Amino acid sequence: RSQLASARNQALAPAGPKTTGAPSWLRAPRNSCSFYGRLRHFLDVIDPRTLFVSEQRLNESVNLLEHFKNGTLPSNVTNSQAPLMILMNLQAIIHPDTGAKIFMPFRMSGYIPFGTPVVVGLLLPNQTLASTVFWQCLNQSHNACVNYSNRNASQPTTGSQFILGYTGAVTSAVSIAVGLSIFVQKAQSFRPATRLLVQRFIPFPAVGRSSFCKSGMEMYVCLCTLKSPPVFC
Repeated sequence: RSQLASARNQALAPAGPKTTGAPSWLRAPRNSCSFYGRLRHFLDVIDPRTLFVSEQRLNESVNLLEHFKNGTLPSNVTNSQAPLMILMNLQAIIHPDTGAKIFMPFRMSGYIPFGTPVVVGLLLPNQTLASTVFWQCLNQSHNACVNYSNRNASQPTTGSQFILGYTGAVTSAVSIAVGLSIFVQKAQSFRPATRLLVQRFIPFPAVGRSSFCKSGMEMYVCLCTLKSPPVFC
């Protein structure tokens, strides 16, 4: 784990003074000062191809980084290929602070493949009360695991803070989804087609409200732990 963390931190080190023997891409793999550079960075992170990187291939990326730094790249790997191969594997799989390998369903590259079935479940027609509660809880559980796995681990996060945010998100999502479902079912002015159409859009305000509550709780905890007033720029 320490070797993976060291290799990833070196590969993703911010731009700094030029040092002898250090290639420029090690100091600034993507130009974060431009929109295109930031876009390319996030496209690398969410690239679903990194989901199929094996443990052996990940270790090869770490070794390739060492060879690149020492100028001993294999003959079949060019200098232009090495940075891309290494960065796409390291920054999408290894947590930058803990150095631990992120569980596949909770990586940013796995958010769409593993989150799509949950979204389909949220939009299923003619849901019962039990199915509504199940899919909302499953969605918030998946989101909570993704957020925790990709958290800023340089700042300590207590279990109570995580439980507080998770409980608030689940409670708000379930209450809004169930409340709107009951309201639509009892509304006498809605025609059957209109009622069905409105029910299809119920998950959207429920998920949006839960995200708002969770973000508010996280910001509240963050602001409470600050020793000085935050500066927004």
